[in-house]
Amino acid sequence: MLGFGPFELIVILVIVLLVFGPGRLANIGGALGKTIRDFKDNVIPDEDKEIDKQKP
Repeated sequence: MLGFGPFELIVILVIVLLVFGPGRLANIGGALGKTIRDFKDNVIPDEDKEIDKQKP
């Protein structure tokens, strides 16, 4: 398995920030979140959604 430590993750995040910039990175994050929500909504059957809403 890849051994990513905190230093490696920080370097990767800095490089991504330099390549895309802060404004575009926020747009990419929002689009990724919307995609994950849409995927989850389409994969989980409606019956399971109702059961999850009823849980306290």
